[in-house]
Amino acid sequence: MNQLVFLSLLPVVLLIAIGFIAGRAGWIRTVAVKDLSNLIFLMLTPALLFRTMSHVRIEQLDFKPVAAYFLAVMLLFAGTLAVQGFNRRGAVLALAATFSNTVMIGIAMVSLMYGPQGLVILLTLVSVHALVLLTSATLVLELAVVQEQKQQGTLDGPGVAPRHAVTTVLTALKNAVLHPVPLPIIVGLLFAQTGWVMPAVIDKPLELLANAFGPLALVLVGVTLAFTPVGRHWRQALALAAVKNLLHPLLVLGLCYLLGVGGLPMVVMVVASALPIGANVFLFSQRYKVAEELVTASVVVSTALAMVTLTLVLLLVGKIA
Repeated sequence: MNQLVFLSLLPVVLLIAIGFIAGRAGWIRTVAVKDLSNLIFLMLTPALLFRTMSHVRIEQLDFKPVAAYFLAVMLLFAGTLAVQGFNRRGAVLALAATFSNTVMIGIAMVSLMYGPQGLVILLTLVSVHALVLLTSATLVLELAVVQEQKQQGTLDGPGVAPRHAVTTVLTALKNAVLHPVPLPIIVGLLFAQTGWVMPAVIDKPLELLANAFGPLALVLVGVTLAFTPVGRHWRQALALAAVKNLLHPLLVLGLCYLLGVGGLPMVVMVVASALPIGANVFLFSQRYKVAEELVTASVVVSTALAMVTLTLVLLLVGKIA
């Protein structure tokens, strides 16, 4: 099992290391990172997700593992809010403790380790991961903003527009669906239900784009690490990374056991929960202007720490599965 874990993680580690070296050496400059990110998220990601799900019938999908995953997320999110307090900082840190990098690292890693069957299980989670978590986080953050404004006496004051929870939820829901991750999954699933066969002239370019996703996504992770300073927040970042990388998968593992989820679905859910903090958390911290440096440092530490923690988690589930 040790050799299997090593051989599975080695390509991931090497690709990230290549990206890190390229960034440090100046082969890829900071100005190019945004363009690389757009290439991956707006072209390669939709191609991979649509092509994978275009062969999957809805009756083949199993949402029981996803239920175990999100139950763990709810417990951890609520627990973080209880410790940090119901405010913008608490909400952003709760999102950081529960939001995995399921796309850039997760899809590439699970595809390499478990093949198409494991990828379908992961994409079942990915299809609702951003939708549920980002919508929930947006609602909590907006409510926290309202509460802070009430405490400061600025709610509905001059120049301050009232915030309506229903509008907030609907807007967040629309933004989460019209996104380069959930949308191609939904379209791919709808196409699969028709029973049609993708013409080769369309399928082949999609296949080439999809095959390029994994290596480029992991290289971009390394490039991003090369340009992101950890700074004075490393202790707090390490604590938050430990919660995300270790406590989160342990909760998912326990709930999978209680709900009778085993085999490959359990393994994929635990691996998904052990993935480092996703970049969307940083975008939320920027948008709401809270804990920006801490979240940036946490993403870096969580990603670097994942090299060790993912190995430990894989060894653990390998003995149980």
